[in-house]
Order: sequence, then C-alpha cells, then structure tokens
Amino acid sequence: MKKTLRRSTLILILTIAFIAGIGFFTVELVIGAKDWVDQPYNAHISGNGGLEQAGKILDRSGNPLAQTVDGKRVYNEDETVRKALLHTVGDDSLNISTAVQSKYRSNLTGYSLVWGLNMPQSMRSSRDITLTVDADTCAAAYNTLYTGFEEPKRGACVVYNYKTGEVICSVSTPGYDPQDPPHITEENESLYDGVYLDNVLSSTFTPGSIFKIVTAAAAIENIPDIYDRTWYCEGTEMIGEHEVHCYNETAHGELDLKGAMEHSCNIVFAKLAVELGPEKMNAMAEKMGINMSFAVDDIGTPKGHYKAPENDVNLLGWTGVGQGSGDYEDKVNPMQMAIICAAVANQGTAVSPTYIKSGTGDLLKDIGVTRNKNYDLLSAGTAAQVGEIMPEYTLGGLTVHGKTGTAEVGEEKAPNAWFVGYTTDEDCPLAFACVVENAGAGSEYAIPLAEATLTAAAQLRGNM
Repeated sequence: MKKTLRRSTLILILTIAFIAGIGFFTVELVIGAKDWVDQPYNAHISGNGGLEQAGKILDRSGNPLAQTVDGKRVYNEDETVRKALLHTVGDDSLNISTAVQSKYRSNLTGYSLVWGLNMPQSMRSSRDITLTVDADTCAAAYNTLYTGFEEPKRGACVVYNYKTGEVICSVSTPGYDPQDPPHITEENESLYDGVYLDNVLSSTFTPGSIFKIVTAAAAIENIPDIYDRTWYCEGTEMIGEHEVHCYNETAHGELDLKGAMEHSCNIVFAKLAVELGPEKMNAMAEKMGINMSFAVDDIGTPKGHYKAPENDVNLLGWTGVGQGSGDYEDKVNPMQMAIICAAVANQGTAVSPTYIKSGTGDLLKDIGVTRNKNYDLLSAGTAAQVGEIMPEYTLGGLTVHGKTGTAEVGEEKAPNAWFVGYTTDEDCPLAFACVVENAGAGSEYAIPLAEATLTAAAQLRGNM
C-alpha cells in the first residue's frame, strides 16, 4: 500500500511539473513570439526569412532603401547607397544581427501570433519602417572611406542630432553590395573579415588623443587653478620610469590647457593624469560613460574600457592620453564617443540616439523605453569649459569643435585615425565620431571623412 502511494505521489508531482512546464512555455511563446521570429536563426520560417513579404525600409526623405518587388527583396538603385547602408538596413542573409531587417523582421513581415506570416493581405496594416538616416550623407561617408584615400579603408562614421537623437549617418566598412553579396571562401575571406559586424554599434577601438576630452574634464573639475597653469613641452619627458613622447616627438614649447588640447600634447595630459591620480581619473571615466553600454533604440553598444593603474606612474600617464596597455588598455566605441560629444555640446546631457523615425504596429512602443532617454554625463559648467578648449574648425560650412586622435595599435600597424566633436550651428546640431583603422594621423584621414560627411549633412539644414 505504501509503495503504491509513493508511486501515485511521484506521478502526481511529475504531472503537475509537466503541466506547469507546458504553461510556462506557452506564456513565453505568447510574450516572446516576436523576439523569437526576429532571431536570424529562424530564417527558414519562409524562404529568405519572410523578407519576400516584408514592407519597405525608407530613409528620412522617403527614399526606398529596401523593398519587395515581384516577390523578391531589392535594395536602393544606387550602388553606393546600398553599400553605405548595408549594416543599417541589412541584406537577405540576416547575418548582420543589428540591422533593421534582422532586428525588426517581425514588424516588416507583419508576423502575428495567430496568423504567423500568412495573415491575409486585407488584414495587414502598413509594414514600412522609415529611418532617420539620410542616404546621401551615408553615401558621402562611404565614398570617402573607399575612394578618398590611396586605398579602401576600414572604419566607421556616425553623425546624430544631439537635440532630437536622430541618427543622420551610420556607416561601417568593410561592406559589400546587398544586391550582389559575395561568395566568401578561404581565398578571399581576409577581404571580408568582420564584414557582418557594424563597427558603429558593435566594435571598440583604441582612442588615442580623443580620450583627452575625459582627462581635460577631470582636470577642470578637480584642479582649481587649472587655467592659471602652464607647462613646457620638449617633445619627450621622463614620467615615472619611462619616457612619454608627443606624436613624432614634436616639441610644443610653453602651453596652457587650451594650447595643450589644440596641440594634442601628450606630455601635458600625461602629467595631468598623474596629478589627478587613479581615483579621480577612474571617477571621471565612469561619469562620462566610458565603461558603460549606451542604448540605441533597443540595441546596446559595447562597453568601452578605462582602468587607471595604481602603481605605475608612467602607465597612468599614458592612459590619460588614451594609450594604455595590457589590463589598462583604453577602448571606446564610435557611437559612445558621439554620445559623449553630444553631452559636451548639450550642457552635459546627451539624448540617446535613434535610427527609427516611424514604424508599424508596436515598433515605436517596443523601443520607446530608450527613445529620448537622457544621459547626464557632465555638469553644464564642465561641459561648457571642455567645449571651449576643444579646437575649432569650419567643415562643410559648419562650425565644429572637435578633437583628433592618432591611436597607436602596435603590431607594426599604422595608427587608428580619429576625429570626434560637434557642430555649434543651431539649425544643424550634430555630434559625430569618425575612425579610420590602421591609417595614420587623425588630421590626415579622419578629418577628411568628417568633412565629407558633414558637408552632405549640412544640406539637411532646417529638415532635422
């Protein structure tokens, strides 16, 4: 009798567990169905992932970036636009996980829990998605990376409106034509290494001198007489047990803080980092979001990296100029740097970027939790002072406060070239970050990329 009772109890427990499990998975299916459908590994659900039923993807001016014609997915008629927006729009392969066609496939295809992908046309609402990007501006950035230098360059360029959060340009290279995707083999795979990765949203790079924005902010907040100070640069100087040197060991002579930023003097900023010490350097890096992920709609950027060494004065100095090493290697993400520059431009507060201008169904509701979110990265006073010491440029008819970077990456590779900053034009409020991998000086490679992109973006004055 006792044995029968134990068996009955066990069967009852197993039955209850089974029913609970079925209930749990049913609830998960109902709640997470759209997320399941949007996963790239579900491309088999209908041909090329259901894209033959997908709505249009349009740029901010209504230019079609992707659409279905006669049951086939086709992309913009301009080859340069297609390549420039590959990582933003995506292609039939769905290999670019952050692209719109991968990330928001259920919205484009009209998937529903009841009908799946087979909802009658008469019951379907619009499945189009309009993006904030401008096709011409993206094409200008892509053209510069691929034809503006002695050879095509890998890199990234992002420009966004620091008042509204709308991303105007987002370009990542290397890329390919989504209308004619390459067949990647062992022989040509080196040409396409990292091709499915959006460098704007998903990569980190050594920052070099653009990190001096962070060190300058720490100095402004923590050294009371910072504007009364001057330093003398001879091109190289022993800091700790080793030398710190300026780019090409250029001697800058006597400099105040603004002059040190304009000349990008490693000696001055290394000394500032040492004087500030690890605790204050770490605190400012944390405050400005170097070690955090930022939200772009419902995509998170990778975290950057800053950690000041406790017992190595020389290495502490190098981290202050964006050139740490080992466990103390500085890393930043392009979108992250554009957001930091947006905070400098906008009284210390950055609006989170968005790619989605308008959409269908619950798309705007789904990503609404991050849209127009504010990131308070600096006080208004510190932001104004950092902006004041950043060098001023005129690019594309716009007034720009920016910072170049020439980031050494080792392995006998050429440096990464950076240029980050923001415009001060009220009718064209843009923050940007441009990086050209293994190219050379930021002034030689990244500024031309930014200039071409901002020149195109300036045509949108009054339409942002």
